[in-house]
Amino acid sequence: MRRLRLGLALCCVFVAGCTVGPNYQRPKVNLPPAYRGPSASPAGKVESLGNEKWWTVFHDPVLQQLIRTALHQNYDVRIAATRVIQAQAELGITRSNQFPILSAGADIFSERNPKISSVFPEYEAKAGELDLSVIWDLDFWGKYRRETEAARDNLLATEWGQRAVMTSVVSSVATAYFQLRELDLALQISQRTLASRQDSLRLTRVLAVNGSASLLDLRQAQELVAAAAEQIPDFERQIQQQEDSISNLLGENPGPVARGLKLTEQPLPPSVPAGLPSELLDRRPDIREAEANLMAANAEVGVAKADFFPDIPLTATGGFESYALNRFLSAPSLLWNGALSSTGTIFQAGALHAGLRLSQAQKQQMLLTYEQTIKEALREVSDALIAYQKYREFEKQQEQLTAAAADADRLSDVLYRHGGASYLQVLTSETNYFSAELSLAQAQLNARLALIQLYNALGGGWQ
Repeated sequence: MRRLRLGLALCCVFVAGCTVGPNYQRPKVNLPPAYRGPSASPAGKVESLGNEKWWTVFHDPVLQQLIRTALHQNYDVRIAATRVIQAQAELGITRSNQFPILSAGADIFSERNPKISSVFPEYEAKAGELDLSVIWDLDFWGKYRRETEAARDNLLATEWGQRAVMTSVVSSVATAYFQLRELDLALQISQRTLASRQDSLRLTRVLAVNGSASLLDLRQAQELVAAAAEQIPDFERQIQQQEDSISNLLGENPGPVARGLKLTEQPLPPSVPAGLPSELLDRRPDIREAEANLMAANAEVGVAKADFFPDIPLTATGGFESYALNRFLSAPSLLWNGALSSTGTIFQAGALHAGLRLSQAQKQQMLLTYEQTIKEALREVSDALIAYQKYREFEKQQEQLTAAAADADRLSDVLYRHGGASYLQVLTSETNYFSAELSLAQAQLNARLALIQLYNALGGGWQ
């Protein structure tokens, strides 16, 4: 009993062994207490916009359906999913090195030779063999455990990479959809302006026939009509190309895209809570992916250190072998052998030390990449906060400008009809009003794109 306990204890020691190399600890990163840029409320007092589900941020039901379709059919998302499956398989292959390799074999043969001479008489032989062999490279130094740790971290990085692709697809579809709705609005403005200018041209023709308008007035009226008309085919071209772009994001063939709410009906929150900068470390997929890569590189340092120590393989074979098949599985036919060895490298021209330096340099690279990703994320959030506020302010100013331009256009037309203004004033007012309406549509788009940019920068979209 004492020998059995001693043997079990030794086996546990060999199996557990030790694990060389550093254990991972999250690096300390210098983070600001709050984001640079305007914020609706003190950081941390309310839930961050980045924690919201995408279907609570984008309220247009048609846009929601487009995003769902893209998350299901987009090729980048599907390719990222296959990378996860590959990483899972690689983890399974690497993890198998921690366990023994079992193999079995069986051999049965029968042989008969005729009599050649009195020296070599006739004989007949039958034999059988059944064996089970075990080969186990004991992970005494933790090399295979570190390799498994690295493979598991690589799988984690791949999963976060997949979520980063999902976040990108959500923001790309929303961006493309809002741009499409802005083009729709610009086309409507152009068509309405064209109809209005065609009415003015008909009136100018009547006045010119009666001698109340000059030929210059007529030509300027025709110029206004042509300026509005030339915009329409260009907007139609952009709309169809934008639809093709959205279809590509959906993983579909080029074709028309359904419409939902108008651009001006897409709600915008008066303020957006950003939360704490430290929350980005756990929410942004690209930061989590960079950290997982750092964890894998840390584990690879342990693998490189374990290469300095000798391998300890355990081999064993057991089975039955007999030339008499009727006694094949009897005790006298039992055979076994076992061996425990240790093999270490004495000279390899500095390859082991070079491998260790390589793994340490790769870890340092992943650390710098991790820190760089965090700094870039902080910049993106700050830029998005600033953009959202300033675009909202610009939109309000543009609304006032457009209202003033509309009133000036109305007044100039009334004065011209009653002989109180020249057609040059009408030309200038209508041109300014048309330009102001298109600029307002662009300002409305920019405010909504800034919201998408902020949501994406805060790590939202993959939840």
